Amino acid sequence: MTALFHYPPSTALKRVVPKSRIYSQTSATTALKARFVREVDQITWAYKLAPETLNLPATKLVTEVQVFRIAQKTNAVSDDVLRAIDRAIPFPIIFELLYDGRIQIAAAHKRPSDADSTKWVISDHLRSDWMSEDFQRTTLPMALNMGALYEQILTVLMPIAPQAGETITARLERVAANRAAERNIARLKSKLKRETQFNIKMTLHGQLQEAQAKFEHLKKPE
Repeated sequence: MTALFHYPPSTALKRVVPKSRIYSQTSATTALKARFVREVDQITWAYKLAPETLNLPATKLVTEVQVFRIAQKTNAVSDDVLRAIDRAIPFPIIFELLYDGRIQIAAAHKRPSDADSTKWVISDHLRSDWMSEDFQRTTLPMALNMGALYEQILTVLMPIAPQAGETITARLERVAANRAAERNIARLKSKLKRETQFNIKMTLHGQLQEAQAKFEHLKKPE
């Protein structure tokens, strides 16, 4: 299953979201506004997944899920831009990113803060591979409520398989650990490539082997 879903006609909205709304809701800095101008052509609130549009009951943490389409000016929209939109809109969001006839799906796990229910805790963004914009869409996963639907959509975006009895939070922690391990491996490879002293190269080689072994262990299901 891909993360490119067919959303029922009952959920369609197709409303343009002004960038100014995002700026005002997030107290955007000059640098962030410049990123929006440079990277984003148009933001469209494309679909509203809610009890009244899907006939699924809300849960305490997930009452609705929004689908936003972003027409890009460049081949990449930064996580800072997606995070700003997530902060401005008080519902979980699935992003459909469009550029040059291709589409990428992105989303962060988003939940109300335990300390302040008016604020959101937002994970790092998960992203699918780029696909052709006319790629065959799949039907939404079967779910008993909005919370379960949201978790299933996020699960499709995760680069690791779920483990039995694992919570969405625990799975996201594993994703974060995998990403950190990948960054560490890339850093060690870069240092090893630049290093000229034999003894230091041998030390780095050992550290790289150890990091790669840990990464392979992280990917194995328990």
